[in-house]
Amino acid sequence: MQIQIGIILAIMVLAYGVAKWQRLSVELSMLAAAVAGGIAGAFLGTPPIGELSRHLVEGAFTYLDVILVFTTATIFMAILSESGGVDYVVSGTLKTLAGVKVIALLVLMVIVLIPGALTGAGSVSLLVVGAPVAMALISLGVPRRRAAAILFIVAGLSAAAPPVNIWAMILSAGTAIPYVGFELPLGIPVLILGTFTVLVLGLPRGKDSEKADSKQELPEPVPGQSWWRVLLPFAVFFGLVMAYRIWPFALPVLGLPLQFVIAGAVALLVSPKKINLLQVSRDTVRRLLPLLATMVVVGMLQQIMTTTGVRGLLSFAVISTPLVLLIISLAVIIPVSEGVLTYGGAAIIGIPLIWFLDSIGLHATVAIAGLSLLWPLGDGLPPTALIGRLSVMVSEYKGTYGSFLRSTWLPWIVITVVGILMVVFSAHLDFLVKWSM
Repeated sequence: MQIQIGIILAIMVLAYGVAKWQRLSVELSMLAAAVAGGIAGAFLGTPPIGELSRHLVEGAFTYLDVILVFTTATIFMAILSESGGVDYVVSGTLKTLAGVKVIALLVLMVIVLIPGALTGAGSVSLLVVGAPVAMALISLGVPRRRAAAILFIVAGLSAAAPPVNIWAMILSAGTAIPYVGFELPLGIPVLILGTFTVLVLGLPRGKDSEKADSKQELPEPVPGQSWWRVLLPFAVFFGLVMAYRIWPFALPVLGLPLQFVIAGAVALLVSPKKINLLQVSRDTVRRLLPLLATMVVVGMLQQIMTTTGVRGLLSFAVISTPLVLLIISLAVIIPVSEGVLTYGGAAIIGIPLIWFLDSIGLHATVAIAGLSLLWPLGDGLPPTALIGRLSVMVSEYKGTYGSFLRSTWLPWIVITVVGILMVVFSAHLDFLVKWSM
């Protein structure tokens, strides 16, 4: 049986490799691996050939709830951006706090964290606020290479931040763990590591060979824009999130997609300029298609791997690895899996890993939070390097990609150490989960 499953796994890996060799996207490559694995399994009797299409369709809907959250949250942020709210906040921050660089850096960090935290995608942070924040960092005297490094690390952390963490959602769905109690286990490390990153990379150094660019001209805010117009939609959203927790038996649980829709409607109503909602929605979904496709294909791949027994084989490989070696290897395995498979790494490697860690007495929720800090690092690694490439693009850094990536080494190491320590000591950090609930 193990030989049979190993053959299926080898065929899936081969199909993925051939697809990448033919320069297909990561999404199409994973689809090729899922279909090839399903066909190979059908010939070997798992699943029967007549049920292959059913498993592919069922798998495609595995993360429908995550897709709804992702889409509605990104449209909400797109409405805020189209209304001029992002430019208003960034330019207002720079004008008010330019003389206090530390505070200005911290505020810019929060601005980058918010879109990714609400949507679960660091790429959305860069698409929505990346360019104005990059100009603000350069205006504060941060060299372009380090500005790009700040954007990469903080945008990655934003994807790991609560309330929407897609890696944690995938792991929770695959291991039957409720997606609750992640606020403090994710929020506290993200804020601490983000602060460390912007201060280490953003403040001047004693002997810095890089020269900062001249002052950047920030975009002019939309006439009529004000702080209350920017903050009211967020107040409505977080008010809805907190309301059913404060009055659990008096109010229904609306769910994140509906809460984002309501907040988006408020943002549309208070916008100082007329917004073509249909056009904004079309443009947003068009930008999101690669990520939405990833979620669909990851579900299909996960279903096929479960049906054919490949997932069980990988689980056995995880539990048979010496614990110390397994923990140390997380520093490489987790980022590389993200760089190759994007969110698919969480389904293929993360789910059996969490099963094993939970079985030896570690706290699953805290362990998931620790792993969630490592996966965003892989978004700077080839072949995908989605957040890394976007960071270079929005900051207009003209140097080599390797030099940009080397500038992230110190935050990268610190984040890796913190993430692994959270996994190792997860049983001692369970109070963070209790305080979040």
